[in-house]
Amino acid sequence: MLPDYRVRQRDFLLEISRAITAQLDLGEVLRRVLNASITMLAGQVGLIALRSSEAENQFVIRAISGVSSERLPELNRLLQELVLDAESGGDVASLNEKLRRMAEAIHPGLRQGIALPLVFAEEALGLLIVFRSYISTATANDLQVLQSFADQAAIAVNNAQLYARIDRERKRLEAIVENSADGVMILDDDLHIERFNQALARMTGWSSQDAIGRHQDEVIIWERIEKPDLRDALDNGWPFRRPEGAPAETLYVEGDLQRRDGMTISVGITYAPLLDSDGNLTNIIANVRDITNFRRTQELQNEFISTISHELRTPITLIKGYAVTLQRDDVEWDPEVVRDSLGVIEDEADRLSALVEDLLTASKIQSQRQVELNLVDVRLDDMAARVVERFKTQTDMHHFTLNFPPDFPVMQGDEVRLRQVLDNFISNAIKYSPQGGTIEVGGYVEDDYVVVYVRDEGEGIPEPDLNRVFERFYRVDGALSRKTKGTGLGLYLAKAIITAHNGTIGVESQLGQGSKFFFKLPL
Repeated sequence: MLPDYRVRQRDFLLEISRAITAQLDLGEVLRRVLNASITMLAGQVGLIALRSSEAENQFVIRAISGVSSERLPELNRLLQELVLDAESGGDVASLNEKLRRMAEAIHPGLRQGIALPLVFAEEALGLLIVFRSYISTATANDLQVLQSFADQAAIAVNNAQLYARIDRERKRLEAIVENSADGVMILDDDLHIERFNQALARMTGWSSQDAIGRHQDEVIIWERIEKPDLRDALDNGWPFRRPEGAPAETLYVEGDLQRRDGMTISVGITYAPLLDSDGNLTNIIANVRDITNFRRTQELQNEFISTISHELRTPITLIKGYAVTLQRDDVEWDPEVVRDSLGVIEDEADRLSALVEDLLTASKIQSQRQVELNLVDVRLDDMAARVVERFKTQTDMHHFTLNFPPDFPVMQGDEVRLRQVLDNFISNAIKYSPQGGTIEVGGYVEDDYVVVYVRDEGEGIPEPDLNRVFERFYRVDGALSRKTKGTGLGLYLAKAIITAHNGTIGVESQLGQGSKFFFKLPL
């Protein structure tokens, strides 16, 4: 039979081995290993150092007992000397001397240091050192028990480190999923929701708490869908219809989704299957992207291309038509007819040139985010008078009035660009008041600003459109605007020009009562 002290030793070893291997928290494992080691070796002070992730041959103290944490820098330095000596092939006497110096550095009463390497799968994970107040030579049985304990401790430390890494990775992935700009939803194999992130909650109006546990079809309700939905794809064999060994294909579904509050949102959902080692479907990860703005941009782009094509085709057709007519050999044209025809060609060429210039300017603003200005002294009242005189020849249905005070100030500005703004204001006033009426162009001084405005008596602008009329390519949707030529660039360019002058631009309007466009420039 085993002696009593060996039975107690074995039972103690089993007890602490169970205790430390039952833990996955690294800090708690280190604490239990250290306390058990001090008890087994009748020590007073102990420390555990683990290999640093930054340098392979460097160890850092991660747990201490019986000594103040203020001593850590000194102990880490002495520990590094010990490790370097061991790795360079130092003998036992040299290592024991360094352990003794570490013991004395901790407390003069400590006489001996016992070091146990923590090794798992032939990889050194760390070092366990216990210091005690007496010197004793361990027996072969003591060394065997201590080595068994060190092996168990190494297993526990390795498991705890693996768990810590897995936990960090889990938290990192959770943070990525939860804070993703796209919606993320995880479904089980029965299409019940297991995960529902913040972005998707904002898109759908469903809170995570309400969505989790529900069937996908209760939350993802299509008002309009362009492709077969997830259920149809599953019924038709997705994701298993693929060549053997090929990765599972994703499924893309796009359409208008009904939010919980009854509103709709355009989304594109990419479903990715998650299969186990046997090829069975375990989860489906859905990435949901809000494509409302993308669709709106596509619509604007298509509308813009259509509008520009029309705007370009009209003057080109007129120019070609008049040029072909003038070249006919079977007709002798009257000089006045030729002059009028050439005038039309010139006007339409100017129109084409202005359109191209607007497109180039808009593109430059988009790329450079600014408008280049050539600043000179500008009399806005005189400029307005000249612009009005030019537009009087273009309409017989409108009456123009000028309303500037006699002492209207001279200011710094880009005369060409500011005239472009006034041209746009007055041109729109004519186009959007087809029944005629008075167009008033005026200005006044308000605090440290000059204000210039153009007021018409046209149809006016609906309130929802007032904040959007200065957007690029935006045109108010209405019967009159659909019949009126325009690219939706004029007011966009006007705003860019006024903003470059450190000014502001705006509009006041009511349906049926006309509109007032104005800009303010600092004196």
